[in-house]
Amino acid sequence: MAYQAGGQRPAPRSLPETPEAQAYLEDYAGLLEGVSFPALVVDHCWDVVLTNGAFRSLFREIGPHPTAMPGDNFLRFVLFHPDAPTVLGDHEASWCLPMLAHFARTVESHGPDHGLQAVRRDIAQDPIMEAAYRHGLPHWIRAVGEGAVEQDGALRPLLHPDPHRGAMECRVVVETSRTLEELGCARVTFVLREARRSASRERRTRRTASHLRVVPAAD
Repeated sequence: MAYQAGGQRPAPRSLPETPEAQAYLEDYAGLLEGVSFPALVVDHCWDVVLTNGAFRSLFREIGPHPTAMPGDNFLRFVLFHPDAPTVLGDHEASWCLPMLAHFARTVESHGPDHGLQAVRRDIAQDPIMEAAYRHGLPHWIRAVGEGAVEQDGALRPLLHPDPHRGAMECRVVVETSRTLEELGCARVTFVLREARRSASRERRTRRTASHLRVVPAAD
């Protein structure tokens, strides 16, 4: 399924535009560029505030999409971009379902939120993803455990566009500073490492209508 997710992504939430906040983010961007692993700063909706060169390099072969580019909103990229499986290995089980579950938890904890509601509407427009959201997630969480919903510490497969790197794994590290937390943001770093097993070498295929097969339509 190459779902076009609503036609136009809502404008990202505005961060406080105080001189102090702007200066901090400018300096933090310099810090991020000094990190060799792919890294980004996101808000609670996964709207992307900052990325570094390693992140942009990892997703450099991703095709255009009106609403789900990885440098705009990473949650939308994982859920809706048809090219996501070309970089995110084992896309359904290792990336899509955990982030869908994380999104459901965020919706519960934040209450009314324009950005989150927009993603929820786009999920509802996709019958397969809506079935997964409503019926499949509880089944999946029971099967894999509550820990699978957490982003920090997760070990997930990647397919690096650099042919010398190829199939890899990454440790997802989520952290925040006091100032980033005040801005409602967190830093996400993909700590790259060699894949542990050859089974992680997947074909770089675009997602089709059969995605989310690992989630039953109902209990």
